[in-house]
Amino acid sequence: MDPFDTVWPADSVEFCPHPDATNIFACGTYMLETPDIGHADDDDAPNPVVSGAKGQIRKGKCLIFEVASGGDGSIFSQVQDTPLPAVLDMKWCHTSRSRSPLLGVADAEGNITLHEWDINQKCLNQTSIISCAPSDVLSLSLDWSNRRSPTSTLASLVVSLSNGELALLQPDTTNGLSVTDTWAAHDYEPWIAAWDYWDTSIIYSGGDDLKMKAWDIRQGFDKPFTVNRRFDAGVTTIQSHPNVEHILAVGSYDNTVRIYDNRKLLTPLTQADVGGGAWRVKWHPSPSRADHLLVASMHDGFKVLQFQNVWDKADGALASEESWKVVQRFDKHESLAYGVDWSHAEGQGEQAETLIASASFYDHALHLWKG
Repeated sequence: MDPFDTVWPADSVEFCPHPDATNIFACGTYMLETPDIGHADDDDAPNPVVSGAKGQIRKGKCLIFEVASGGDGSIFSQVQDTPLPAVLDMKWCHTSRSRSPLLGVADAEGNITLHEWDINQKCLNQTSIISCAPSDVLSLSLDWSNRRSPTSTLASLVVSLSNGELALLQPDTTNGLSVTDTWAAHDYEPWIAAWDYWDTSIIYSGGDDLKMKAWDIRQGFDKPFTVNRRFDAGVTTIQSHPNVEHILAVGSYDNTVRIYDNRKLLTPLTQADVGGGAWRVKWHPSPSRADHLLVASMHDGFKVLQFQNVWDKADGALASEESWKVVQRFDKHESLAYGVDWSHAEGQGEQAETLIASASFYDHALHLWKG
């Protein structure tokens, strides 16, 4: 199937996990108002997300798609687009069936916007906007705390900001969420902030200062309780494993994905060369495929990795190269591989392939495939 043209550069894709809306996914786009200035069309720019001249307007849209029922799952159609400041990251809150699906969006003007998906009317409605920073600061990433335990109420959010700060947003009785803490976390852009899904007192962050840090919200934010400086380039993506306690996947611009046990955050259990900077990593949502990791490898396409016996090692020693392998590649994109996610639809367990959506930047292409 030919790619869908998102018109503006695409950098984020997220499937809805709500049990009544697993056929819905969102794609975020990012467009500089004057693309002939700066690195807007330069595929060798260090990161087009923060490049561009001062004063340029970063525009975006949240595109909503519906996967057709029946067939092989590869047929999809756009059902809505919502204009926003440029979208840098988005995540669906893992809500229970009793609550409408909720999408959080991080934008280029320091905001988090919350949007409810109306299952019956098939439309996305913005419910609130929370300012985390001045409008010249970008909200770079966000993560919900309830990934493992879907709730009928709002969860907490952690947000990373281009001024080096992290922001903690917690539920309140008025806007739904409010900023309760912000703190200086990294010397340069913190590309990623993520919860420990098994212990939601713990937040991980990674930045362009070549550091990964771990924070305990019970201890305040004066300093992290762990700092890992053993990276050769900026830390871009972190995801706590939703089905295996203590395990983290961490990606970097150094073309490497490292797997850590959070009880020993300085030495990886294993590491995989993924051919390009790892912009996003996503563990498979099914426990039966807990060893599969989806990776957006920027200059080297999208991949599904399989890890073998990595977190079962009793001695904690670095596993051999045979501990991982690339089980599938998707190379039909012609630009930076940025947005990617697994479908949460049922019937996609150990034997069945899972629907995957992927999006790339300068060629503004969106694909559905299986892996």
